[in-house]
Amino acid sequence: MEMLTRLEELVLIAVLKLKNEAYGTAVFNHIASLTGRDVTVSSVYFPLERLVRRGCLQALQGESTPKRGGMGKRYYRLTESGLAALEQSRALNLAAWRGVAALLKSAEA
Repeated sequence: MEMLTRLEELVLIAVLKLKNEAYGTAVFNHIASLTGRDVTVSSVYFPLERLVRRGCLQALQGESTPKRGGMGKRYYRLTESGLAALEQSRALNLAAWRGVAALLKSAEA
């Protein structure tokens, strides 16, 4: 399985946490509040669509609403492949950070 970028990882985590409310703007807002950074909407939509193409996310069209000019929200849901990619990314991060706390402590001394 292809490794996730950091932003792809954050997108998958946001979709997982947002559950049935995981649509583009909600994912964008979650990532912006989590990171405290100025992220652009397009910087979130591109990885969302890339993850759909890779099979990590499933996109579902919501009901059309007058508020959105007759268009419905596009909701996202994690697939089994997306869950596996997220687990793989988490395991890699844990392995990479293993032992770092002790090294940081010794560097402070």
